Amino acid sequence: MDYITELTEKGGKAKLAARKLATLSTAVKNQALLAMAAALADNQAVIIAANAKDIAQARENGMAKPLVDRLMLDETRIKAIADGLRQIAALPDPVGESISGWLRPNGLKVTKMRVPLGVIGIIYEARPNVTVDAAGLCLKAGNAVILRGGSEAIHSNTAIASILANAAQAAGVPAGAIQLIETTDRLAVTAMLKLNQYLDVIIPRGGAGLIKTVVENSTVPVIETGTGVCHTFVDAAADLTMAQDIAFNAKVSRPGVCNAMETLLVHEKIAPQFLPAMLERYIQAGVEIRGCTQTMTYHTAVKPATEADWAAEFLDLILAVRVVGSLDMALDHIATYSTRHSEAIVTCDYDNANRFQQEVDAAAVYVNASTRFTDGFEFGFGAEIGISTQKLHARGPMGLPELTSIKYIVNGNGQIR
Repeated sequence: MDYITELTEKGGKAKLAARKLATLSTAVKNQALLAMAAALADNQAVIIAANAKDIAQARENGMAKPLVDRLMLDETRIKAIADGLRQIAALPDPVGESISGWLRPNGLKVTKMRVPLGVIGIIYEARPNVTVDAAGLCLKAGNAVILRGGSEAIHSNTAIASILANAAQAAGVPAGAIQLIETTDRLAVTAMLKLNQYLDVIIPRGGAGLIKTVVENSTVPVIETGTGVCHTFVDAAADLTMAQDIAFNAKVSRPGVCNAMETLLVHEKIAPQFLPAMLERYIQAGVEIRGCTQTMTYHTAVKPATEADWAAEFLDLILAVRVVGSLDMALDHIATYSTRHSEAIVTCDYDNANRFQQEVDAAAVYVNASTRFTDGFEFGFGAEIGISTQKLHARGPMGLPELTSIKYIVNGNGQIR
C-alpha cells in the first residue's frame, strides 16, 4: 500500500471513530485503558522481541548511547508504561465538564463545556513509550489518534499499536480510534501535514529538526512541543550539597530526554567551593564539560565552550558550564538561550527564588528541584503527549485537559434577536 492510500484510509477511519468517541462513556473508556494495560503485560515478550530488532538496528547505525537508552524497552519500563495507562483511567474524564456557566438578562443559559479535539495526529521520534502515552491520553479525552513514529522504532511501535488497538476495540472502543502509520517513507510525514480533511491538530514530539519541519510546513493546526535547552542556576545562597545532587541528577539521570539540564550556571561567589567537586563528579560519570574561561580554571578536563554550546540541546553526556557574577546575569543568560522548557534555581534566598520564578519565561520554573520532574507522570497526569513550550492553547506537560477544546451549550425558551 502506498503512503497516500494508507493515510487516506486511516484518516477516514479515524474521522468516523472520533464521532463515536466523543460520546463514549467514561466507564467504557476506563475499561479500555485497563484492558490496554493488561494487554501490554500479557504481550511483553512480543514487545521486547520487536524492540530488540530496533535496538540492534540503532546500534548498527551508530546511534548515540543515550538515544539508544530512550529507545530501549524492558519488563520494568513496560510495567511503568502500563501503570501510566492505569493512572489515566483513574483520572477524571474532562469530556463534558462544565467549566463555567451563566444566565443572561434575556433568559439564555450559557454553559462552557469541554469537548474532544477530534482526530489528533502525533509525529514523534525514538521513544516507543510515546505510542502508549499518546494512545491512552487521546482515548480518555475522547479523541481518535493517528500515530507516526520514527523509523528507528518501527518494530516496537507496530507491535505496541496493534496490541493497544485490539485491546481497546475488544473493550468497546470503535475501530480506527488508535492507528499507526506503518510506512517509514518520509514523504508520509509531508503528506500528513496537509491532511486537513481528517486531522484536527498535529502534535510533533522530537528534536528541533522535526519540530521545525512540522511548524513550517503543516497546514493542519500545530501544538508545538519544544526542545529543551534547560538550565540550573546555583545561586550564591545555595545549599551546596543540595545543589550538587540536583545538578548531577538533572544532567546524568537520563541525558537523552528534553527535561535534562544542558547548561549549568554558577554564581562566582560560590564557584570556588562548588565547582571543583561538582566537575569531578561529572567527569567520573563520563560527562564532557564545555566551560567558560573561569570554569576551565577549576578542572583540567574542561574544554572551552563555544557560542553554539550555550544554545545546544546535547541530549547526551555533554554539559555547558558558565560562571556568572549575579542573579541578573543568570536571568539574562537564560532569556538569551532558553527554549522556555524548564529552568531551575538552587537557593536559600527567598527573594532570589521569587524573582527567578517570576522573571523566567518557561513552561516550568523550579526552586530547589531538578528539571527532570517536568513530565506528565510526575505532575500527576498519568502520562503526557509532550511538553508544550508555546503559549497558545496549552503550555507545559500536556495531559487530558490540554487534549480538549470547548463549546458553548446555550439553552433558551424562545428568545429571538
